[in-house]
Amino acid sequence: MKDYERLIGTWNVTGGAEGTVTYRWLEGRHFLAQDISLTQYGQPVTGVEMIGRLKPFGAEEPGEDVHSRYYDSQGNTFDYVYELAGDTLTIWGGEKGSPAYFRGTFDAEGNVLDGAWVYPGGGGYASTMTRADG
Repeated sequence: MKDYERLIGTWNVTGGAEGTVTYRWLEGRHFLAQDISLTQYGQPVTGVEMIGRLKPFGAEEPGEDVHSRYYDSQGNTFDYVYELAGDTLTIWGGEKGSPAYFRGTFDAEGNVLDGAWVYPGGGGYASTMTRADG
């Protein structure tokens, strides 16, 4: 999870959803929490996402993939798989390889993540996160 350190902090989000997200470590630094406060399609969306490697009950080691579950103020839950390769972050909707995903690239300073959400059938929207806290 140490590679995900670059997400820690507050980010301004623009594009198809606008507002702020804040990533923070949970104690022990095994999991990230993302606090979400956005407006999408004219509707406020608030929620929290827990991000980390799954370690089922009784397992000695966590799995390789980074999974998450998102909970929002409308009662929705969504599952994702995160993949960070170099400066490219991919967030798969549901499972790795899904046709619904976000893919973005960090700038050289690590202060901008520019990409897009892609949905099956050609839908989706551009999304840019810009570091708000330095």
